Amino acid sequence: MQPNINAGVIVMQNRNKTKMKIQDPEARIKNFREVALGYSFEDAKEEAQRCLNCKNPQCISGCPVNVDIRGFIQEIKKGNFENALKIIKNTNGLPAICGRVCPQEKQCEERCVLGKIGEPVAIGRLERFLGDNFSIRTEPPSKKREEKIAIIGGGPSGITAAIDLRKEGFDVTIFEAFPKLGGVLLYGIPQFRLPKEIVETETNELKNLGIKIETNHIIGRSLPFEKIVEEYDAIYIGIGAGAPRFMGIPGTNLKNVFSSSEILTRVNLMKAYEFPEYGTPVFCKEKAAVIGAGNVTMDVARTLKRLGAEEVTIIYRRTENEVPARKEEFDHAREEGVNFLWLTQPIEYLPDETKTLKAIKCIKMELGEPDSSGRRKPIPIEGSEFILDFQMVVEAIGQKSNSVLKAFEGLQLNKWGYIDVNEETLQTNIENVFAGGDIVTGSATVILAMGAGKKAAESILAFLNEKKEVKTL
Repeated sequence: MQPNINAGVIVMQNRNKTKMKIQDPEARIKNFREVALGYSFEDAKEEAQRCLNCKNPQCISGCPVNVDIRGFIQEIKKGNFENALKIIKNTNGLPAICGRVCPQEKQCEERCVLGKIGEPVAIGRLERFLGDNFSIRTEPPSKKREEKIAIIGGGPSGITAAIDLRKEGFDVTIFEAFPKLGGVLLYGIPQFRLPKEIVETETNELKNLGIKIETNHIIGRSLPFEKIVEEYDAIYIGIGAGAPRFMGIPGTNLKNVFSSSEILTRVNLMKAYEFPEYGTPVFCKEKAAVIGAGNVTMDVARTLKRLGAEEVTIIYRRTENEVPARKEEFDHAREEGVNFLWLTQPIEYLPDETKTLKAIKCIKMELGEPDSSGRRKPIPIEGSEFILDFQMVVEAIGQKSNSVLKAFEGLQLNKWGYIDVNEETLQTNIENVFAGGDIVTGSATVILAMGAGKKAAESILAFLNEKKEVKTL
């Protein structure tokens, strides 16, 4: 316990977060049920008491959507749980989702004062607790605007922009390529980390707000982009960057060489997580390798374990100290028996006589000087090549922009194939078209995509207000 002086009262402060119950590793690798089980009412109250109620809360400045963190935690302390949820939903329409998948340890919790003497307040767990246990029906706005806004992409960025713009009274329609809203939330994150029912519960709120939803619509193919630009007063593009990215080494086209996008989308879209009722669209081999070390890498490795792979090894060209995945996901993968091979880079996939993967040729690496991102650059060690037997490999090294953008006639792209925007306003070269999230920045986090959606909504509001003033004059 650590003494805390607040408003003249000395309080003994617990250094550690209130623990959250999780499924036992031996049990959970045989099912797709959620691993982290959330806080009870008692747990939430206990954890909320750790908050120092800082006069200048740095945690809020660390949140990409500016949730009033201090405010909602103080309401939990008082037992005013619905008020606490209202405070969150003023700026974040997806609390149960964000409480699960946001990297709080690198954002709001990283700036928590308690982190200087121990563990920060478990902000994400408290947010999840409220989202899971309470609901507030969001009513359609009383004000009404005549302008029509199209949101292309029903993932976290598009959903956030739609909610904020609808609250301003606009007529908002979301166009989504898949059968349901959610994007990466529904089709890219495993059931054991983010249950589908949680996503559907929170996205159903959009209907209550009066947002129109058009699923199974691929703008640029089933519906021309030019038509959307003509018919709507403003457009926001938040389609993400879900196209697979490969290293391009020899043997990439062999059988049983996959991208992370393909594996996770197959499992989620075709309900492999409900095996054996739905069967499995992914037939795991005895020994599988996953390349990378981010959250998606952990998701793929843990998914393959659940689908029957006897041995799963993550191959990473840096060390454990440079792993970009959340610590919680890394720890869970380890607990579930995933192996790790550090300072190793695949350089060729080797075939058998049927052109099916039978082994991976690798080279050992060493860390040199930091690269442009500040991380030490991995350098191949000459003459250190070796061969490992694997029957399956999944590259989880990131995604790239979708080729559907080629059908967005007149839209300016940058040299990497992402949409080029004004960084301040997220406006594109087409006056009434805005864009944000992964399709602008490349692969990032859910909460950063949501932050882009909020920023775009503010810019669209300013743009339409200016248009209205000019028209009035």
